[in-house]
Amino acid sequence: MSVEREIAVDYLARVEGEGAMYLKLKGDEVIDLRFKIFEPPRFFEAFLRGRRFSEAPDITARICGICPIAYQTSACNAMESAAGVRLPGPLRALRRLIYCGEWIESHALHVFFLHAPDFLGYESAIRMAADFPEQVQMGLRLKKIGNQIMALVGGREIHPINIRVGGFFRVPTKQELRSLVPDLEWALEAALATTRWVSGFPFPEFERDYEFVALQHPDEYAIHEGRIASNRGLNISVDEWGEYFEESQVSWSNALHARRKNGGSYHLGPMARYSLNSEQLTPVARGAAGEAGLGSRCGNPFRSIIIRAVEIAFACEEALRLIDAYTQPEAPYVEVEPRNAVGHGASEAPRGTLYHRYAIDSEALITEAHIVPPTSQNQLSIEDDLRAYVPGRAHLPDDQLQWQLEQAIRCYDPCISCATHFLDLTVDRE
Repeated sequence: MSVEREIAVDYLARVEGEGAMYLKLKGDEVIDLRFKIFEPPRFFEAFLRGRRFSEAPDITARICGICPIAYQTSACNAMESAAGVRLPGPLRALRRLIYCGEWIESHALHVFFLHAPDFLGYESAIRMAADFPEQVQMGLRLKKIGNQIMALVGGREIHPINIRVGGFFRVPTKQELRSLVPDLEWALEAALATTRWVSGFPFPEFERDYEFVALQHPDEYAIHEGRIASNRGLNISVDEWGEYFEESQVSWSNALHARRKNGGSYHLGPMARYSLNSEQLTPVARGAAGEAGLGSRCGNPFRSIIIRAVEIAFACEEALRLIDAYTQPEAPYVEVEPRNAVGHGASEAPRGTLYHRYAIDSEALITEAHIVPPTSQNQLSIEDDLRAYVPGRAHLPDDQLQWQLEQAIRCYDPCISCATHFLDLTVDRE
């Protein structure tokens, strides 16, 4: 007779928001599985209604303290799209540069402090530091260097204040940017060492045939703009998002679930970006990926930690290139004249594609706002992963199963701030 087990996780600690997980098993069969986000609604889309179009970047930056640049960039992209404005080269380069800073700091936080302890058998990065002090110090310095880029270009690293629709309030001088070069050169070497380190972790044998979705750009590894593409033939402009994707409410989550209109889940984030765009990585980053054993595609979510390390190397190399080529623009921004229009914007947050849509009236006021963050889009993919992962491991003791479920969920870096324990686990056996 098959034994039923019920795993009820009431609180997912130290994520950006509040969540839970419920799993019911009968033998190896998953009877019920729910990844719950129960944080009360924050109403940012409602806050935006009636505000001037120029306020969107500063308001939306408050949604996330780890990825404020992503929210500001997607908001700016949408407003500039509504006004028919494109940034000239130097301003576009600065927008890409500050995004590199966010990738460095966010990926470093995830790799060293949130995910590596899982693979090495530690409860936290603090415990891990006793045996891996060099790596922990490396992670701290990498994160600091990413923050330095954000502070120099954005005014401060948390909720930057120098970004505006049409560009920046102030642009840095060439000399100011060149002050970042020594640290970035160190960071590039550190990122390569990190890639070698994490590529030696023990990875479970687990592959899924995802529909990967990410931005694509003909000339570069897409970060701050591009078309929306997938490995199953999707190639659309950002303003077509609503024609191919949809959101729905489920009873166990306050976050809307996004899915393809054909009914399927899809996967955002580093694995999607890499699998769609790996040929556009910078040369050193591409070499690091090959040395780490990554092919042109990765379908094992546990190995996404390697891709995050590769993307740190990419962001460092790209930042150095942008600084070397930088010419200070004559003006810090271009004028953006609002009009009665709808604008769509997207960018690649460290966790995946972040989509914004705004309707603006003739008074330059926002009448409608629609924001779709990566974590809400990945909810179904997380649930699908767990459904596929648990059956072959249902025989494991509770503590081992808990550990591996923590790893599986943490692969997505679902807006975690600074996790120590991801899950508290209670098991009822019959």
